[in-house]
Amino acid sequence: MIRKWIIYIILLFPVHIFSQNQSSEFVNKKDSLLPGSPTSVSFKIENNSQYSKTYLLNVETSDSFISPILSKDEITISALDHRIYIVPLRISSETPSGKYEISLHISEKDTENELTEKTEIIVSPNRNISVTLLESPEFVKAGQVIKASFILKNNGNTKEYLAMESNSLISQVNTLVLPPGTSKVITVTKNTDPNLGKNDYQNLNLTARSMVNPDQAITAYSSVKIISTKPVEDDIYYRLPVSASLSFIGTRNRGIYQDGFQGEIYGKGSLTNKNTSQIEFHAVTQNPIEFNAFTPYEEYFINYKDANLFVHIGDKTYSASYLTEFARYGRGAEIRYDLKKLSFGAFYNHPRFFRDIKDEFNIYSKIKIKKESEITAGYLYKIPLSDKNNFTSVNAQFSSNTHLPYLTGKFQLLTNLSASGEITYSKTNETEGTAYMLQTQANFSKISGSLMYLKASPRFAGYFSNTSTFNGNIQYRILKKVNLFANFIQDAKNYQRDTLLLASPYRSYLQYGAQYNYIKTGSIMVYSGYQKYQDRLIPRQFDYDEKFFRLSVNQKIGEFNINLESQFGTTNNFLTGFSGNSTFYTANIEFEKFRTSFNLFGSYAVTSRYQMQNQKQTYFGARVISRLSDKTNFSIFYQNNYMPEDYFKDRNLFEALFHHQLFKNHEIDISGRYNLQRGDFSNKDFIFSLRYTMRMNVPVQKIAEYTTLSGTINNLGVKKVDGIRLMMGNHITVTDKAGNYTFKNIPPGDYFLEIDRSSTQLNDIPYSNFPAALHLINKENIYNFGLTTAATIQGSISLNENEEKNHYVFAQYQSKKESKKNDGVIIEATNGEQTYRKICIIGEPFDFTYLRPGNWTVKIYRNGLDKRYKISTNLFQFVLKPSEIKNIAISIVKQLTEIKYQREGIKVGYNEIKKQK
Repeated sequence: MIRKWIIYIILLFPVHIFSQNQSSEFVNKKDSLLPGSPTSVSFKIENNSQYSKTYLLNVETSDSFISPILSKDEITISALDHRIYIVPLRISSETPSGKYEISLHISEKDTENELTEKTEIIVSPNRNISVTLLESPEFVKAGQVIKASFILKNNGNTKEYLAMESNSLISQVNTLVLPPGTSKVITVTKNTDPNLGKNDYQNLNLTARSMVNPDQAITAYSSVKIISTKPVEDDIYYRLPVSASLSFIGTRNRGIYQDGFQGEIYGKGSLTNKNTSQIEFHAVTQNPIEFNAFTPYEEYFINYKDANLFVHIGDKTYSASYLTEFARYGRGAEIRYDLKKLSFGAFYNHPRFFRDIKDEFNIYSKIKIKKESEITAGYLYKIPLSDKNNFTSVNAQFSSNTHLPYLTGKFQLLTNLSASGEITYSKTNETEGTAYMLQTQANFSKISGSLMYLKASPRFAGYFSNTSTFNGNIQYRILKKVNLFANFIQDAKNYQRDTLLLASPYRSYLQYGAQYNYIKTGSIMVYSGYQKYQDRLIPRQFDYDEKFFRLSVNQKIGEFNINLESQFGTTNNFLTGFSGNSTFYTANIEFEKFRTSFNLFGSYAVTSRYQMQNQKQTYFGARVISRLSDKTNFSIFYQNNYMPEDYFKDRNLFEALFHHQLFKNHEIDISGRYNLQRGDFSNKDFIFSLRYTMRMNVPVQKIAEYTTLSGTINNLGVKKVDGIRLMMGNHITVTDKAGNYTFKNIPPGDYFLEIDRSSTQLNDIPYSNFPAALHLINKENIYNFGLTTAATIQGSISLNENEEKNHYVFAQYQSKKESKKNDGVIIEATNGEQTYRKICIIGEPFDFTYLRPGNWTVKIYRNGLDKRYKISTNLFQFVLKPSEIKNIAISIVKQLTEIKYQREGIKVGYNEIKKQK
């Protein structure tokens, strides 16, 4: 009642004061007004005659969305007097923003004299978009399509241009125009994986984003349970992944054919389900052909690691420190024990691909100073192949036992600055030597770089000897899209690489330049520099230095990534003694289509680097990788030739690879290659391989015991509870005559218990939520539930436009568009656990079927119903009984403005404050 009186006073206050004398200083309010609110404007009416006059007043507006509360009136003004007449207005919430004109027609009673006064009001824009979930399934089976509906509504007074976004497929168009006061139902769908192995949740969303202001967006969500139809049950064993393969390999190497079988087994993982006790092992039998980079070589090892201990036995690349023994592949053993800030370790290694060393031993300890800083002290002992053999190696430092103490450190000097270094000493029976290395790295907001300097004395007997090298790079971001950079590389000349691999050419290299990112998907690089390349093989194939200028462009155009590069240089050829120009033009194009990636490349060069001056070279090739299906892929590669500087690599000329998963955990690979082996420039070898792989999960720990689930289906008014089929994952059971059921030998985990409705009566429904989410952990689990008959809610929506009597209607809200009597409302039925919503049309029946008996609440929402109409009762609460059909009637009536006059008028006056002179 109080609320009604407040509304009457707000609306009728101007009505009761319009007949009072007002100050001539009264000012009309023409500020921006929010739609959906009442307001008023004022007019000054003067009687300049010598007689009292009665005026007939009629109010008009320029738009039907703005209506006067009182459109007609009659007032009397005394002679030589004036009045301020207040016109109360109602502004509809759908009123567009802008200026509107209010006209007051003033006519003298009993005469034809008429005058019209006009004023303007400004309605401000009001942007208000809402997105609400309308309907979404509680659960679906894996493989089914999730379908969720959202209501998009424009509650403002401006036309909205919206872009719809979702992580799912939007059934309607992705862009739409939504006028004020209108709504639209948007449906999104999403496919689910029929092979889903675990029950899961899937989130769907819908975002409405303003196309005028992209930063303004509203999102609504829906979460749906996905029940696996092909569940992979939790294993009671923790398993270690292991793969075993058998290959048949054949090759024609320099005209000689070889073939044979090779076996391999590999495993890596944890021995416990807490991800501790890590283990890795690998065993590869002897290669039946001459070693090649495309086929594995013989190797056997096993290692173990937990929180503190690391143990390795077998083959690996052993490393003491960067200067003493950086990378030496061999067969041996290594152990390391880690405390909180202190570590101890040692290894023994018998090199397999270095003829000068027979055995080596290393011990070390490491201390951590801070999180990113540490110091390591160690000792390496090397034993030559034989103390009494005719040693022919150019490295005379390996002619006797070698002692190599070393000290390394890594320090975090500042947040963006770190440094590391090493100093070491070597001693043999005949020589002594030293070596040291310094390195620093910096990474700031605009500048980053690194420097490294290494020097080893002529008699140093470590991994390096009689050499020095300096490497560095720096990059400076001068502008947001412009980077300056420079880098310098000088290779170490003397180092003891394993004979398994060939050494790369010696390089001395300096380049500097700039990169400009002219667009997000495109950049250009311009740089110049100096480079020197020298072949380490005898006889040498090249030995030159070169000054060059290079231009490179990278651009993405649609699906294509394009790289174009040109290089112009002046070459001094020390191998032949002449000088000349070297020019290169290269192009590379990448794109992906039909689940296949394509890479095409080509290069044309006229160089003076090799045996001939102005030697022309053309290189071209292509690579295609196709994912034919989820289980099959195929790739093919071709390149006509390689630059001589790439001799240390195994170089494919043609390669074809085919991989197919025969069935789960069983795979087959077929490959064939023409290649140039390391150090070879002309002879082409062919290798083919047929490989079968089986992937196993070997049980290593029992982590759970099988459990059971049992229970009873209570009869709550149904015809029968026997013969009802229940499903839980891959497990199925049937109830007995008393409704009892049992699932045996179930792995612990999360499950959904379901009822096969084909085994129940059509209208039977469980008394609790189904599918029922169960978490089975104990040996015996019990879950009881009841079966009853479903109830129904039905009804109709009626529209009543009869106006009640004894009400004085002094204004009737009208619009250009009469309210449609078939406008919909949203009806929501919920029992607290389940919620159903429907958009129902006025004048048509509605129903909610297959409802669980119990307490239900039905709510009715307007959903854009014209504000001239109201819902008589928008909330119903009741208890549904089994098999009950509950009828409800929803009445929508037309709202009438009721005015009650006070017996005495409200006196309103203004105190005038006069300035004293």
